[in-house]
Amino acid sequence: MDADGLRTLQAPLKARYNEEPDTALITLKAQGALDGEDIVCSVETGRAMVEAGLHPATGGDGMAACSGDMLLQALVACAGVTVRAVATAIGIDLRGGTVDAEGDLDFRGTLGVSKEAQVGFTAIRLAFDLDTDADAEQLETLLKLTERYCVVFQTLRATPQIQVSHRVV
Repeated sequence: MDADGLRTLQAPLKARYNEEPDTALITLKAQGALDGEDIVCSVETGRAMVEAGLHPATGGDGMAACSGDMLLQALVACAGVTVRAVATAIGIDLRGGTVDAEGDLDFRGTLGVSKEAQVGFTAIRLAFDLDTDADAEQLETLLKLTERYCVVFQTLRATPQIQVSHRVV
């Protein structure tokens, strides 16, 4: 897809959202099933069922997906789609490349070994290796706009309000 194709695709959406801002507000949903005896949560991804379980550093056998890995994968997916869309929109020829994310965890926190150890990632690094002839200024703009418009990146950076509820079924 080229810049004109992307603009043509997005123009009616942008016009609608500008004229009717409420139509841009969408609630995305995910659900997991807690079936069986194992310590797993089966999550429907829209393409396949993924069984998430304990990371080996917390006693898992490595057979189930780790939710921490899934978080990094979501960041990579979002950043990858966003960098492609931005490159297309601003006319940068992006022939290919890779997007990598890595994050640091101290499992003492999640296992309750140390109250001083944070539960969750203490640092996340996102890296792009891009096959392009873009100059330094274009690359700076590309990455700045990718950060700005990547939903997962901005969600991690801004820490959204989270509400928890429960019911007995």
